[in-house]
Amino acid sequence: MSNVLEVSASGFYRWLKRLPSKAAVFRQHLREMIQKAYDSHGGAAGSRTIAADLKELGIETAGRNRIAREMRAMGLKCKTRRRFVATTDSRHGEPIAPNILDRNFTQRSPNRAWASDITYLPVNGRWIYLVVFIDLFSRKVVGWDLSPSLRAESTIKAFEQAVYLRNPPRGLIVHSDRGIQYASKGFRQCLGKHSCVQSMSRKGNCWDNAVAE
Repeated sequence: MSNVLEVSASGFYRWLKRLPSKAAVFRQHLREMIQKAYDSHGGAAGSRTIAADLKELGIETAGRNRIAREMRAMGLKCKTRRRFVATTDSRHGEPIAPNILDRNFTQRSPNRAWASDITYLPVNGRWIYLVVFIDLFSRKVVGWDLSPSLRAESTIKAFEQAVYLRNPPRGLIVHSDRGIQYASKGFRQCLGKHSCVQSMSRKGNCWDNAVAE
């Protein structure tokens, strides 16, 4: 092998016995500290965060750019969470109600028109979905439910809660987007049971449900 690599055998043995340089020792130590900091954040940390962590530990000789280079060499990438979660799935075969509300967000009396929407909240490393029903007269949340899934049952539960608390009259307009939760057979039957009128936003138009959005 020494002949192939064109090095002397004695030089090779000297290299084996040579102590690592200060730069090599520091680099190894730096990589160990980077790995510990990266693991402590569950992999969700970039060079900026790790540089700040190491600075608190007294390692100030390695800047953010150096740490970024070492992370690339180590194959470490910041794990990013998806910041947007789609809560509206309008690609379904269920009936779509007309836009009866037609952006009439100002009501003269309570329990004449409610608007509803679904949003998501990060809780303990997972998404929890919140359904709300809002009275357009007072802008008060009259019914809500938290659920770990986007099933229609949560929407029905929130609506039934609102009906129980407010006892709305016949003809109440219930407005929402075109999501499957609102277009589902179960939710439509629930509206029919309480003699409500269903209204839905136009396709891809969030302004039609601006109050709940």
